[in-house]
Amino acid sequence: MYKFIFKILGWKINENVPKEYTRCVLVGAPHTSNWDFFYAIFLFKILKIPYKFTIKSEWFKFPFNLIIKPLGGIPINTKSKTKGGNVNIMADLFKDNKEFAMGITPEATRSLRTKWKSGFYHLAKDNNLPICLGYLDYKTRTGGIAGPIFPSENKDADMKKIMAFYKNVSPKNPENFSLDHRYI
Repeated sequence: MYKFIFKILGWKINENVPKEYTRCVLVGAPHTSNWDFFYAIFLFKILKIPYKFTIKSEWFKFPFNLIIKPLGGIPINTKSKTKGGNVNIMADLFKDNKEFAMGITPEATRSLRTKWKSGFYHLAKDNNLPICLGYLDYKTRTGGIAGPIFPSENKDADMKKIMAFYKNVSPKNPENFSLDHRYI
């Protein structure tokens, strides 16, 4: 059903996915529209990805909580100043699940942001997890997962690889997307 809907909406899937997608930190970028969320859910369902995704805790108020939680949402307190708090919550989920992809949007907003949040990178590195690169390319109307990137001792080099990949992905709203300027 999801594949049929995805196709009716004019999208195609790059089914050439890395085997690591079943246990990874899954970056979701570019993230410039609420439509990204719906298309990503279709993609996860079609590819049978065992997933959860992070979303700010404000989305867990009625009536949105009736949709977000069953779809795999994990509330993130974006105002928390506790060092490692959200990353630790996500790390615990990996301890409890053998096959599991944690979807994270490092831009952290649909608005223009020139610096990405780095929690996804620390989650992967600290827990010996690969980083896979989820994408929705609005120019080609293709969704898929690329990678993996295994975090090394050289964060700058790893982040440059991630930026190089997303440089060629077209967002829905290009004016709201920026690569992390520290790594380009």
